[in-house]
Amino acid sequence: MILAATTNESLAKMSDLLIYSSMAVYTLAFFAHIAEWVLGSRSKVGRTAAALTPRTSAAAPAVTVQVKQAGSTAVLDKPTIVTRSAAGTRDVPDGPGASGGTVKGDLYGRIAVSLTVLAFAIEAAGVISRALAVQRAPWGNMYEFSTTFSTVAVGTYLAFLLAKKDVRWIGLPLVTTVLLDLGLATTWLKTPSDQLVPALDSYWLWIHVSTAIFCGAVFYLAAVATVLYLFRDSYESKLASGGTPSGFARSVLERLPSAASLDKFSYRVNAAVFPLWTFTIIAGAIWAGDAWGRYWGWDAKEVWSFITWVGYAAYLHARATAGWKGRKAAYIALIAFGCFLFNYYGVNIFVTSKHSYAGVE
Repeated sequence: MILAATTNESLAKMSDLLIYSSMAVYTLAFFAHIAEWVLGSRSKVGRTAAALTPRTSAAAPAVTVQVKQAGSTAVLDKPTIVTRSAAGTRDVPDGPGASGGTVKGDLYGRIAVSLTVLAFAIEAAGVISRALAVQRAPWGNMYEFSTTFSTVAVGTYLAFLLAKKDVRWIGLPLVTTVLLDLGLATTWLKTPSDQLVPALDSYWLWIHVSTAIFCGAVFYLAAVATVLYLFRDSYESKLASGGTPSGFARSVLERLPSAASLDKFSYRVNAAVFPLWTFTIIAGAIWAGDAWGRYWGWDAKEVWSFITWVGYAAYLHARATAGWKGRKAAYIALIAFGCFLFNYYGVNIFVTSKHSYAGVE
């Protein structure tokens, strides 16, 4: 018994050491990303203003067929299909990325990604060590939830990169947010490892909380894309109207994907994870029925989870409604993500509810 307690205490200390070590590596990744953006700003990339392509007709694709005469035989080249955007939209290509197309900038970007992978592995080991120390799912309080949340967020980002998706532009805001999250967790939310209260001691903890963490991490990535979309859309609008953006805007925003690409990314990510968030709420209701004898009790956590669901449902509906696409829908998505954040930090810290067992000690 004493040996087991000593082992658990050693694992808990190891977990703390690994979390702090991951923060150090994330800091190095942060500076590498900064170097990527700074060196990329020195490149002579083509301005987005020059990339605004003229429109020739409405939305129909133009098909060009060339006929070559080879002796007595007519040879048809493969048709070249040029797809134009719908009337009223901008034809703007994606930017060259944070590196600005420079070799040195790209090198620092790759170093930043490599450091992020290393930090992710160390942080994941810290989360696993915490789980072994407490011999349960490491999501029993806000400190454990925060460390796991940042781990999953980084893991999701790396999964996009592994799938050959060009999302390295998320790297800098992601690493910055992770450092803030871990800093908050280790200084304010730090809670000694302990066993679960009876209401949490259930297999539903693995099901409900794991899906909530994953949904939150994916919603975060979509929120980053949505914020960048709003900036990039304003930048493109200013260029299209003949305005002159600031030097900083030209240096940073022109390297991002086009507003259309950012908008499409955030929509697809939110739409893909929304059914899982629906399942999260249903799983929570079933768990509440097992733990407290009722599926819904208007508890603050339950209410704000449902408000978050309504927010994202409204966003998806707005995307399909004429007049609400674009910036209006983006604002709804950010409001919905704000509800998710309040559901975690605000409800857990400032509101007394049945979920107060996750509070700060």
